Amino acid sequence: MLVRHAVSTANEKGILAGRDNTVHLSEKGQRQADLLADALLDMKVVGVYSSPIKRCRETMQPYLKASRLNLSSLPGVQEMDYGKWSGRRLATLSKLPLWSSIQRKPSSVRFPEGESFNEMAARAIEAITSVAIAGKTVVVCSHGDVIKSLVASALGLHLDQFQKIVIDPASITKLRFHNNDFTVVSVNDTHHLAPLVVDSQKPKRGRGHLLGGGSGL
Repeated sequence: MLVRHAVSTANEKGILAGRDNTVHLSEKGQRQADLLADALLDMKVVGVYSSPIKRCRETMQPYLKASRLNLSSLPGVQEMDYGKWSGRRLATLSKLPLWSSIQRKPSSVRFPEGESFNEMAARAIEAITSVAIAGKTVVVCSHGDVIKSLVASALGLHLDQFQKIVIDPASITKLRFHNNDFTVVSVNDTHHLAPLVVDSQKPKRGRGHLLGGGSGL
């Protein structure tokens, strides 16, 4: 079970937070985390893992409190290291020359003083393989781009196609683990967030900026 962290204050401002560990969940994100906890409580979970980034740990807190399970850190699924791009507005970043490559051929991109998409994808699949248990339910809370890369890998897609995958805040994506490999069961399930659904036609800040998983607003 791959869970993307709930909406953060950076998401709402259209900022690429990266590994900034001062970013918290927004008020909306906290409500999403509560609804996510209710959904996860219906499942028989044997292990809970998370990116060490604060917004992921905060997302899992309501579930951990209700389930009385312990949280283990899984550094391999932490946010992409966006280097010098971290902390900047997506609206500004989208005007830079590198943006086109990120959308069309991310496998060729390394962020200035940061990580490459290939490095991120490799560490992420290694991390979830290390904690997956065939026939058991394990929850891993991570970030939009990381989860998109994992889905692409499970589908056998080239990394350059991962931008076609949508992973919203507080969504649940299910992978099945068998014979040391993953298959996709469902992607970007947000039915548990129905009480927070708003008019989908209302303009949202950051829509169309496919980096960091998108703003999810």
